[in-house]
Amino acid sequence: MNRRAPPRPIGDSIRALRAEVEPATLLAAVQGCWEQAVGERVAAEARPVRDREGTITVECRAATWAQELDLLQDELVARINEALGKPRVRGLRLIIGKSFSSDTQ
Repeated sequence: MNRRAPPRPIGDSIRALRAEVEPATLLAAVQGCWEQAVGERVAAEARPVRDREGTITVECRAATWAQELDLLQDELVARINEALGKPRVRGLRLIIGKSFSSDTQ
């Protein structure tokens, strides 16, 4: 007689799947949750471009955005880490980006 194994709790299955598909780098993980964590408006004006030892470099469309996000840094880091599910980001480095000039808006 074949016996089926008892069903696994769905949480175990979700954790296993997440571990398989989670991006390998911190930068990729932050890029993947960026809009969800910071909101649509901020995501339209700033984007994560580099990672160095837990500090994410964020390229901003303008100096005013870099300044504003610097003032909100603690809140943004907390929201990013919440979206990641663990405290992986230690801080943000905000720069004014040149790549926004090629965007069509």
